[in-house]
Amino acid sequence: MGLEQIAFDWRDAMDIAVVSVLLYQVIQMLRSSRALAVLTGLGLLTVLYFVSNMLGLYTLTWLLQHIFSSLFILIVVIFQSDIRQALGEMGASHLFRKRGLQQDAVEEVVAACVEMARLRVGALIVVERSMRLGDMIEREGVRVDAQLSRRLLMNIFYPKAPLHDGAVILSHGRIMAAACILPLAVAKGQSFGTRHRAALGITRESDAVAIVVSEERGEISLAMKGELVRALDAARLRQVLNEIV
Repeated sequence: MGLEQIAFDWRDAMDIAVVSVLLYQVIQMLRSSRALAVLTGLGLLTVLYFVSNMLGLYTLTWLLQHIFSSLFILIVVIFQSDIRQALGEMGASHLFRKRGLQQDAVEEVVAACVEMARLRVGALIVVERSMRLGDMIEREGVRVDAQLSRRLLMNIFYPKAPLHDGAVILSHGRIMAAACILPLAVAKGQSFGTRHRAALGITRESDAVAIVVSEERGEISLAMKGELVRALDAARLRQVLNEIV
């Protein structure tokens, strides 16, 4: 077949684009250390299967065959949170979504976090992005739906306030809910408190951004995509929020 016989039309371009997007999402999911550990384990099981088959270890071969026959279900169960986040990001419209926080709202959040860090007041603030968190608000939180301001944030997280225990969810420059209970991430080998684990948990299951103010260290941290950046000052926090929300 000569080069002149090869036809390339819009269907081929669409095919390549779709496959590229899917491969990108899979690579993003596999970047986590947990995914690499699971893939390493599956690779070792595959090697063990071929070795047992060559040596005639029939019981072990039979067991591994049944494990591999359920491999798809095992992968879905193991990576359910990663798959949920990847599908949510694919389904969210990044081209048409509005900014989660405008510049004035970012300033209010930064000012509140800096002041709470100075006073050693603990806080957990979640900024909604493309993926909606309405089900979490309805299920766990107390609906507020108020204009965002530093004073209101500080009043909510005041230690004796009735809504201070839990997370505040922000959406489009408004405080949508308070006292929200978030899923906790398992942080093996790291001494994270409940707020930090909750921030990691919600950012692993959605594309939200979570800000944590530590009452013990007076430190501001930010979580995104299951990763935590600690010891942020006002300038750095402002820069990060302006870039990602």
